[in-house]
Amino acid sequence: MRIALALLIAASVFAQNRAPAIESIRREELKADLFFLASDAMRGRLTDTPEYNLTAEWIASRFARLGLMPVQAEESYYHGFDLVTARLGEGNRLRMGTPESRRVARMGEEFYPLYFSANGEVRGRVTLAGYGIRAAEHNWDDYKGRDVKGGIVMVLDGDPAPDDPRSVFDGLITSEYGGSWGKTLTAQEQGATAVLVVSNRGGTAGPRSFGGAGSSYWPKNAPRIERYQLAGNAEKVQIPALQISQPLAEHLLGTSIDPLRKQADSAGGSVFSISAIPVEIATSLARTVVSDRNVVARIEGSDPKLKEEAVIVSAHYDHNGADGAQVFNGADDNGSGTVAVLDIAEAYVTAARQGQRPKRTVIFAVWGSEERGLLGSWAWTENPQWPLDKTVASLNMDMIGRSEEVPEGGGRRFTGLKVQMASSNANSVHVMGYSFNPELAEMVRQSNREIDLTLRMEYDNNRSQLMRRSDQWPFLQHRVPSVFFHTGLHPDYHTTGDRPEKIEYGKMERITRLVYQASWDLAAGDKRPKMPVKRAIPEAK
Repeated sequence: MRIALALLIAASVFAQNRAPAIESIRREELKADLFFLASDAMRGRLTDTPEYNLTAEWIASRFARLGLMPVQAEESYYHGFDLVTARLGEGNRLRMGTPESRRVARMGEEFYPLYFSANGEVRGRVTLAGYGIRAAEHNWDDYKGRDVKGGIVMVLDGDPAPDDPRSVFDGLITSEYGGSWGKTLTAQEQGATAVLVVSNRGGTAGPRSFGGAGSSYWPKNAPRIERYQLAGNAEKVQIPALQISQPLAEHLLGTSIDPLRKQADSAGGSVFSISAIPVEIATSLARTVVSDRNVVARIEGSDPKLKEEAVIVSAHYDHNGADGAQVFNGADDNGSGTVAVLDIAEAYVTAARQGQRPKRTVIFAVWGSEERGLLGSWAWTENPQWPLDKTVASLNMDMIGRSEEVPEGGGRRFTGLKVQMASSNANSVHVMGYSFNPELAEMVRQSNREIDLTLRMEYDNNRSQLMRRSDQWPFLQHRVPSVFFHTGLHPDYHTTGDRPEKIEYGKMERITRLVYQASWDLAAGDKRPKMPVKRAIPEAK
C-alpha cells in the first residue's frame, strides 16, 4: 500500500495538461513517411550501405526543415562513431600439454577467438574464476582472495543462475555482467594474460552445438550482414579472448564443469579450479574501420535553469538490408519508430510557433546500427553530446505499428512468449523498463489517461530478452530512467513481410501521441523521475 501511494504521489507532481499541438500527429503523415522509408528502393537500410546513409541524410534534412537545433552548438545533426569488422588471420591456435604429450585443439570445433580479442601469443596455466564477474552492488566477486596476475583465466559463459527469475542479475534477462566482452575487461584489470570463455553448449554435433556456433561466428565466406562492434570497445581489449567448448574446458581442468557451474551459481563468487595442463594460445584477427552516425536534434527548453536538462525521444533507423530481389523493408522494425520521432519533433515545433514550449530541452535521437547490437545508442552513452546526468529520461520506440501475434510453433524468435492472436492485442502496447524505474512507468500511465491504450507491463523479466533488445538498454545501464514502447513481435518480424501496407496506422498514431504526451509531461514539469537504488526483480510470466 505504501509503495502504491508513493507512486501515485510521485505521478501527481508531473504536468497533466494535454500536450499542445498533439492533434498535429496524424496517421496520414506517418503513413506517407513510412511508405518512403520502408519502400523497396530503400533496400532495408542496412548499416554501411548507400540506402542507410541516405536515410540518415533524409532524417537530418527533416530536422533542418523543421528548424531544430543541433544538440551541440555549431555542429551538424550527426553524432559520429566508428565501428570495426573483423576477419580471422593466420595462426589462431590453442595447444595443451608439454612437447612430449601435446594436444592441439580443433579451431571452430573446440575453440575460436572472440571478435573483440586482441592479437597475441600467451603461455601459461589456466585458472577457472567462476563466472568472471565483479559486481559490488550484488556483493559478488569471482576474484575475491585470488591473484590471477600473469595467468590465463577461464570463465563460465553468461550470468549466474540464468534460469532463476529471482536472480539478482536481472532475473531471466542476460545482464551486462554476463557478456564476454565485459568479463574479458574484468580479467584484464585483474592482470590476466588471456581469457577462455566456456560455452554452455556441451556437445559437438547438431545445429546448436559448439561447432555449429563456431561456423556461424566465423563463416568461411563473407556474410551478407557483417558483425560489427564499436571501435572504442575493441581498443579497450589488450589480451587474447577465446570461446571454448565445455568438453575442452573439462579436459583442461580434469573435472566436470556442471558441478562447478552449479556451485558458482549460488556461491556469490570465489569458485576456483586450477589446471595442471600448460596451455599455449595464439590469436590473429584483421580489422576494418567503418564510420557510422546517429542523427540527433533538439528544441531548447524555455526555463533558464531547467533547459540544461533534457528528455530524449528516440528510435533506430537501420534494418537488415536486402538479399538480391528480397528486401527486408523493416516497416515496423523500425521505420515505425523513426517516423514517429519525426512527427513528435514536428509537434514540438508547431507548439513552439504557437508560443508553447516545455521548460526542459527535448532531444530527438534516431540511432544507427541498433540491429547490429544497439551500437548507436551505446556509442551515445559512452560519448554523449548531452550529459547523462542532465538527461531526465529516455523514451524509446521500436516496432509500434502492429499488434503482437505469436503463432503456434513459431520457433526460437518467439522464445518465452505465449501463443496469442493480433486481434487480442489491438489496443495494446508494451511498456518495458517499468521495473527499473517505477516512477517513470507511473508517469506514462498518467499520460495515457486520455489516449486510453492498454499498457502491458510484463516483459521486463522474460526469456524473450526483449527488455535488452532495443536502445533503452544502454541508458538503463547508465542509470538514466528509460522505457521502451513496443507493440510486440509478429510473424513478419525480421522477414520480407514487414512492409508498410501492413502497418496499423490508427494505432500507431495513438502510440505516437502517447509518447509525445509523456515526453511533454516530463519536459514541462518541475520534478524528474528517479531510478531506485536497487531494482526489485518481478516474477517471470
